[in-house]
Amino acid sequence: MTLLDTDLDDAPAPQGQLTLKLLASRQDTNVYGDISGGWLVNQMDQAAELAAGREAGGRTATVAIEAMDFLSPVRVGSMVSFYTQLQEVGHSSMKIDVEVWVRALHEQHPDERQKVTEARFVMVALDDNGRIRAVHD
Repeated sequence: MTLLDTDLDDAPAPQGQLTLKLLASRQDTNVYGDISGGWLVNQMDQAAELAAGREAGGRTATVAIEAMDFLSPVRVGSMVSFYTQLQEVGHSSMKIDVEVWVRALHEQHPDERQKVTEARFVMVALDDNGRIRAVHD
């Protein structure tokens, strides 16, 4: 691929479907004033659960996080968007990629988005008794 084959105006964009959108607030910070990684993981887990529940048509649970990378800190006041993309469906499990993007509301360029973390969640479908079931009954 040469430089002529790429479009230099293409900005990185989220992959997947917008599943959750929240405002990062002071109550979610660590001791340094940034949004804690634990808060982000919790919200990512909820986004993965929503996406898995849509696919499975019901209750699901997280069984693993295969990979996770934190790329930059999230500041208080940022609008945090969680995008999900179903990557694989097995008999009872689903692999869902979750990307987290922020818009800093108080920056010079408030329309700029920045990816701050990503992970792959492994979810399983559950029946009403909490036992693993087929994704598609």
